[in-house]
Amino acid sequence: MTKPQSENLIEVTPITEGRPFPLGATWDGEGVNFALFSAHASKVELCLFDETGETELERIVLPEYTDEIWHGYLPKAAPGQVYGYRVYGPYDPHAGHRFNHNKLLIDPYAKQLVGTLEWNDALFGYTIGSPDLDLSFDERDSAPYVPKSKVVDSTFDWGDKKEYRVPLDDTVIYETHIRGISKLHPQVPEKVQGTFAGLATKELLDYIKKLGMTSIELLPVHAFVHDNHLLEKGLSNYWGYNSIAFFTPHPEYLASGHHSEFKKMASDIHAAGLELILDVVYNHTAEGSELGPTLSMRGIDNATYYRLMPGDKRYYMNDSGTGNTLDLTHPCVLRLVTDSLRYWVTEMGVDGFRFDLGTILAREETGFNERHGFNLACRQDPLLSQVKLIAEPWDCGIGGYQVGAFPPGWLEWNDRFRDTARAFWRGDKGQVPELANRITASADLFNQRGRRPASTVNFITAHDGFTLNDLVSYNEKHNEANGDENRDGNDNNLSSNYGVEGPTTDEHINKFRKRQIRNFLSTLFLSQGTPMLVAGDEFAHSYQGNNNVYCQDNNISWLNWDREKENRDLVLFTQQLLKIRHSHPILRRGRFLVGAFNEELGVKDVTWLSTSGEEMTQENWDNADNAFLAMLMDGRAQPSGVRRKGDDATLLLVVNAHSEPVTFTLPSSPEACSWTRLVDTNDEHFFESDATNHQFCDEYIVTDHSTLLFKLERKNE
Repeated sequence: MTKPQSENLIEVTPITEGRPFPLGATWDGEGVNFALFSAHASKVELCLFDETGETELERIVLPEYTDEIWHGYLPKAAPGQVYGYRVYGPYDPHAGHRFNHNKLLIDPYAKQLVGTLEWNDALFGYTIGSPDLDLSFDERDSAPYVPKSKVVDSTFDWGDKKEYRVPLDDTVIYETHIRGISKLHPQVPEKVQGTFAGLATKELLDYIKKLGMTSIELLPVHAFVHDNHLLEKGLSNYWGYNSIAFFTPHPEYLASGHHSEFKKMASDIHAAGLELILDVVYNHTAEGSELGPTLSMRGIDNATYYRLMPGDKRYYMNDSGTGNTLDLTHPCVLRLVTDSLRYWVTEMGVDGFRFDLGTILAREETGFNERHGFNLACRQDPLLSQVKLIAEPWDCGIGGYQVGAFPPGWLEWNDRFRDTARAFWRGDKGQVPELANRITASADLFNQRGRRPASTVNFITAHDGFTLNDLVSYNEKHNEANGDENRDGNDNNLSSNYGVEGPTTDEHINKFRKRQIRNFLSTLFLSQGTPMLVAGDEFAHSYQGNNNVYCQDNNISWLNWDREKENRDLVLFTQQLLKIRHSHPILRRGRFLVGAFNEELGVKDVTWLSTSGEEMTQENWDNADNAFLAMLMDGRAQPSGVRRKGDDATLLLVVNAHSEPVTFTLPSSPEACSWTRLVDTNDEHFFESDATNHQFCDEYIVTDHSTLLFKLERKNE
């Protein structure tokens, strides 16, 4: 805890004018330049602390103000210097101003933090308990309770592992939590479990690579705050969607205590042949609503950083659902976000980003605008335009659902794929036409303006919601452990327990549940688009029926690697599916399969077949009771804009969600001789057996609730 200091601390360290750029604290080998944006402040004090952050040593007024940037240069200051800011200005909430120099503030550009947040009434700019609420002014010093910023040395020997960019069409994403994936892993040393160094363990990275993944996507790793109401319940903000410093690795994930540990992890991930994607939260901060604490941006320039209500700027726009929303229509806030993105690419070795509540980032007064400055900035930036940009294309505001509406260059999470796959395999009626759209990369949403099939990020599960195992094991959510009487989390899970709620010893049910998991995995990895798998789904990890484990930093959410041994068959099945995907380009084409006949080439790229082996009629499509679909993907179809026949394999994907077997007649082809069966989800050990051949016009009994994949064997092959 920071020791209380006199208000009369004097400046003893000489300071010169310095420069307004770059923002943040920058060491040049001889001293440190400090630069802080604030358009409405009247004075800024740089507060220096000892290396522990416990004792405040000096307060130095930044001497210069250039283009709304306060700046100064400290000769002989060096990496390791701990600091914070006190910013002076009006306290007028109705006008949007909440300056309070009694509150020590985190530098928005801080590269590392010292200490942790300790909840105390002094953190708030107003006096807790005052009848005037946030209109009151609190004079207590918050320094003892807030993390301090720290100057860092950014040098790092990357060798040739600074980046690893996977082509879009080849990408397979593995979504995971930095703590959850390694906390219980038997081959991760105990001292680094749950940290960046833990993920970098060779055995763990080798497992992910061998599984067939190309890209690791980490839940938020920017420094974040644990909500007080969760701590009071003995819980925490496990997922980390509560950022407070956009340039800082979360301190709890640093086994070494130094930010370079993240760089070492990124380098090791690249060396393993994988790329690194971060889930980032730029839509709001941990400062919450008008009743939240003053930790950083609120005290630096509240009226600039946040979207405020037009009629009374005391209140915040809350399109994020968390109390506040960053205002990216302001150029300096936009600059903060894009500077942060570039920093993680250039200095920290990141290869892409997934944007939480991405619609907010392109919101203006009239709503979502795909030509918002943020989208334009990313698209024209020579660096950011070359990394993966993935939007969660919805938020809590009016008109917030924007799947398919992001501009070229963006990938988007596709919840339509998730919901359709779940409904189809659960046996809901009338899902076949929708499923056909989803497994062909949702062309109805994304086939525009030159966007490619990879634009849709397909998923069955994500961090938010049931795991794949729980999707087939529970009819209802079971979130009692969250301490909110099971009121949190989504009630519409499109799940089924198939006879018993939760774990069971009934072997028939367990066998059927595994078949359904294999069906979901097959639907995910054999569809066009970019697939995303949640870590642990490949071995039936369970959250015990909890569909909102955001606050569960414990065995509920940590991956139980004993299940990887128990369900080795599912792991091997996943590996087999991804081997098939990676070795058959027709499953990851850069052109949409739209069912058009190419007169010049005499080829139709995709044909939909009924049980007779003939092309589906409109009557087949309109039959709400139909739960069978066969998709013939012709490898001779034009693979690119160049007019030529393709030479990919021709594949036949067959899905049957009926509760009874279906007799299917295998179609014939004049340029081939037989079909080789590559996948059968009815056979839990199919991957261990040799592929089997079937003749044209053979009648194949497709088991209920099963998926098949056949490969056409051409003559002269």
